[in-house]
Amino acid sequence: MANNYDLILLGGGTGGYVAAIRASQLGLRTAIVEKDALGGTCLHKGCIPTKALLRSAEVYEEVKKSASYGIEVSEVALHFGKIQERKQAIVDKLHQGIQQLMKKGKIDVYHGIGRLLGPSIFSPLPGSISVEFPDNRDNEILTSKNVIIATGSRPRSLKGLAIDGEYVLTSDEALQLSDCPNSIIIVGGGVIGVEWASMLADFGAEVTIIEYSDRIIPTEDKTLSITLARSLKKRGIKIVTSAKVLPETLRTGEGVTINAEIGDQQQTFHADKMLVSVGRLPNTEDLGLSNTAIELDHGYIKTNAFGQTKESQIYAIGDVIGGLQLAHVASHEGIKAVEHLAGLPVEPLHPELVPKCIYTHPEIASIGLTEAEAKKEHVVKVGKVPFGAIGKALVYGESDGFAKIIADKATDDILGIHLYGPHATDLIGEAALAKLLDATPWELSEAIHPHPTLTEIIGEAALAVDGRAIHI
Repeated sequence: MANNYDLILLGGGTGGYVAAIRASQLGLRTAIVEKDALGGTCLHKGCIPTKALLRSAEVYEEVKKSASYGIEVSEVALHFGKIQERKQAIVDKLHQGIQQLMKKGKIDVYHGIGRLLGPSIFSPLPGSISVEFPDNRDNEILTSKNVIIATGSRPRSLKGLAIDGEYVLTSDEALQLSDCPNSIIIVGGGVIGVEWASMLADFGAEVTIIEYSDRIIPTEDKTLSITLARSLKKRGIKIVTSAKVLPETLRTGEGVTINAEIGDQQQTFHADKMLVSVGRLPNTEDLGLSNTAIELDHGYIKTNAFGQTKESQIYAIGDVIGGLQLAHVASHEGIKAVEHLAGLPVEPLHPELVPKCIYTHPEIASIGLTEAEAKKEHVVKVGKVPFGAIGKALVYGESDGFAKIIADKATDDILGIHLYGPHATDLIGEAALAKLLDATPWELSEAIHPHPTLTEIIGEAALAVDGRAIHI
């Protein structure tokens, strides 16, 4: 006997469970099919556990520097097992919270593998779901008026570079380390790569980043990239750019050895472990997509601006459709997809309104265009203020970094805001609101920023756009 729903979510990660909650709020009978644990990559293998480890690394580094605050500590000891226990406790608590939210919303959860079926006795349209359970009981057929595919992504590796879980790791395996390695090679200087580099360096590891591009975090504003590289190198992290890793040279046993091609020469690198951080692949295999008219583009599901696929009753959101692979993007895409299928008026998600965060130490956050991107289509004016001019940053002992605002010289529209410094990932919230409301630098500067706070840097940078900064 088929179970009938208004909406079925394939995947219960951040995008999937948030979409399910919104559907429940709208009175839709909703179910989630999830093969692992609710919360997906973000909760169990991404955002939350890595930030928990980063926080421990930050505290460890702060304690070692406590003498600069007038506090003497006789001995500082690192207990990696307890750090892992704290991380897992946070994950478990949030997981329990999601389970309670499912009960509150009366959302049915099927723990198994879901696959799309073509037209059948259950439905004249593709989109019924066959659920395969891990305990080998009979498959269950679910029917629904609409389906949202939210199956997420997984770490990508390089061709020929085998992930063995012992010497060669992705972020999935790195999260389970029982101890911090003495040394590590990180292949890839993107967001995940630099976050792990920052974290492991704070824990005391000798870190080498090998990046194919000519700079780390190559999609961010060049000023952020240059400043971060300078900061990481100052902390003892070796950064090698314009380097092509040669997987065929990989040797493991007593650690990891690999060669990289840099210009017309090869260089050999050796460490205890290697972390491969070269992007992510969409989870589109074995979903039954061949039973539908859904189209793929380089493995990603093609959708319109509202998440609708070629099958109008089937939507897709999050990492599985490409674009900005961020948890908060998946959540917003999920909400918009639900509201669209429910017939509500919906505004498409605009990439220029999405804040991006990098949890290195110091942190990086940005929204909108980089300065180079802005200059391609606009005559710009730029305001830049160092955190060293902000009293609260000095109080915190973290005065490195800056805030940078890019605006259109003719219209005064804010085109991009870029932050590098203490709590940048929190401060970007004000910038996100400013972009949403189409604020000008003058409007940002007119908002009264309390003193002494880190938020003052936003007001100062807004003033600096027109040469009116007070404290520089």
